[in-house]
Formats: sequence, structure tokens, C-alpha cells
Amino acid sequence: MKIWIDGCEANVPQRLGSSQVAFGLLSALEKIDKENDYTVLLANKPLPDMPNERVGWKYRYLKSNKFKTWIAIPWALFTAKDKPDLFFSPAHYGPVFSPVKRVITIFDLAFLRFPGYYKPRDLWQLKLWTQISVQKASHIITISKSTASDLSRYYKVEKEKITVAYPGFDDKIFYQCKDQMKIVDIVGRYKIKGDYIIYIGTLQPRKNLIRLIEAFKNIDNLKLVIVGKTTGLGRQGWMYEEILKAPKKYGIEEKVIFTGFASTEDLPYLLAGSRAFILVSLYEGFGIPVVEAMACGTPVIVSNVSSLPEAAGSAGLLINPESVEQITQAIRTIAFDSKLRAKKSKEGLKQAKKFSWPKMAKLVLKVFKESR
Repeated sequence: MKIWIDGCEANVPQRLGSSQVAFGLLSALEKIDKENDYTVLLANKPLPDMPNERVGWKYRYLKSNKFKTWIAIPWALFTAKDKPDLFFSPAHYGPVFSPVKRVITIFDLAFLRFPGYYKPRDLWQLKLWTQISVQKASHIITISKSTASDLSRYYKVEKEKITVAYPGFDDKIFYQCKDQMKIVDIVGRYKIKGDYIIYIGTLQPRKNLIRLIEAFKNIDNLKLVIVGKTTGLGRQGWMYEEILKAPKKYGIEEKVIFTGFASTEDLPYLLAGSRAFILVSLYEGFGIPVVEAMACGTPVIVSNVSSLPEAAGSAGLLINPESVEQITQAIRTIAFDSKLRAKKSKEGLKQAKKFSWPKMAKLVLKVFKESR
């Protein structure tokens, strides 16, 4: 089977969220599938860590990345002499026009649940392009049962048209670190002193970081480390100005550390040095950082909403993200109870083993075969 893939989302530096999924899935497909013939569409030359070209795996460059789903990809598909049997988008959007069947990936529908957390232009684009992509797709991959349920609720998509394929994580980077000297060294580089709880992700309203910061008002002898970027290459947060002001607002500037960007290679050590990882988001498509934290043996505190119970399983300490009191209590419970931390660490290591890129890729390959 000839399969074309939109590889633009995977071919970016400092991957997070959708770009992380796109890259992990593409890499796994290239490794496990030597039968199908793949053409990966890119706007730029592949980054060094993208899969190498081989027989059955090649790159093709779009003439323009502008209006990619409206013009560039449809043009490439319609003008191709040797048309594919299927087009796959591991990103949120598929081509508006296509002479072949389309399979797309929908990560979440947060923009419909929380429209006020998006800039007007972004919201308009998400609403319009997602609706078109969903309507035109022959099949849809989602990264959680929660997102699948939202698809049925908001777009009336039949369950038979949806396949849930959980994302994986990089187990060569995220594993239980036992090198205490290196942990101390890496933690010190970020000027973190004392015990801490860590958050890793984008800075945006949906992540509920202002409530998380407020929860530290009544917690002593513990710091909150927030790892997330607001400048530089790669994916940024948005509407984060109030988040940055929150520590001063609550009079706890000395308790909150914004590290800015942290390299992927440093994250396992920052996780290992922490008392727990916390994600009290109001909504998540899945929550890969939760799995990465568990794979490092770090206990996790997560919201009891959307997909997060799926990611954390029984290993997570689940809380109501709208209750500052519950967030505070969960942090105190996990941070100052070493026996509970050890128990949750063991459970988390077991839970993390349920997720991998090859597992996701095998489910996606099954969809390709059935969608032909």
C-alpha cells in the first residue's frame, strides 16, 4: 500500500504535545513497517533525528507551507502521477481536498470545552479546520477515550469511525535515574534548592497553573518548580502573563521557580529530584508528561477529569482541579509521606509500561489496512 503522511508537525525542534506524538508515531512506523511504501511530506529538510530515507520511506518537499491543508497538500495529491492509496495526518488537520481517503489524528477538543482560553484567531481556525477535517476523514485516530467521547459528543462521529491509540514515550530517556550525583548536579544548574514539586509543560490557561500556585500559599518547606518556555524556538505557551504574576499576587515569590526552557535530557533528573510531578489541568487530550514522570519512578498528582485518569491509572493521586484545597492537601500528602511516595512510585513504573510508540503504531497500521 502507498501511504502519504503529513510530516510537518514531526519535523520541528523541541517537540511538545502534538509534535511529540507525530514524531514518536512516525519513527515507530518507519521501524516496524517494512511492507508499505511511505512518502512523508515536509516543508523543510528533515531534522537529524527524523528517520533516514530508505526503500519504502522517502521525503517529498511541499512547494509552500502556507495554507498547507488548503492548497499545498491537495495540490501535491491531485498532481501526483503515482497517487497514494491513503493519506495520513498525525497532526490535528487533514487536507481539505483529496482524491484519496484520509485518516487524521485528533488530540483534544479543548477549544470547544474552554473557548475563552484561546486567542480569537486561533479559536476561529481550530473550529473551522477541525470541523472540515473530521467531516472529510474516512477514519479518526484519537489519543484517549476521553477525546473519542468528545468527538462523538460535539461532531456526532460514529464510534466505528474512531480508534483510540494511546501515545508512547521515549524509554531511552525517561527511566528511573539512580545517579544521585548527577541528579544533584542537574537540579543545581536550575538553581533549585530544597524539596520541590514539579510541573512540566506549556504555560497556558488550561493548565490551571494559577490555582496550583495559589495552593502553595499554605504549604511550608516545599517549592513549586514550573518548567515551561515563553521565548525561543519550538512551541511556546500562550496567555501566560497572569501565570507569571501569580506568585507575587499570592505573596509566595520565594516558593515558585520558573525555570524557562529545560532540555529533554535534563527532565528525567529534574523529575528524579522532585517529591512528585503535578498536572492539575482542566483538560488534556492525554498527558504524556504524566507517563514520562511515572517511567522515572516519580509519583504523580493529576486532575480527575478528561483523559488524565486514563494516563495515570491507579498510580495517580487524583484531585478535583477546581479545588485549591484538594490540590493543597494532595501536595502535602505526597510530599511528606515517604511510604506513600514509594508505593505510588512502584505503581507508576508498572503503569508506564502500558504505553509505547510501537503499540500505538500497530493500532494505526491496522486502521490503514481497514481504511484502504
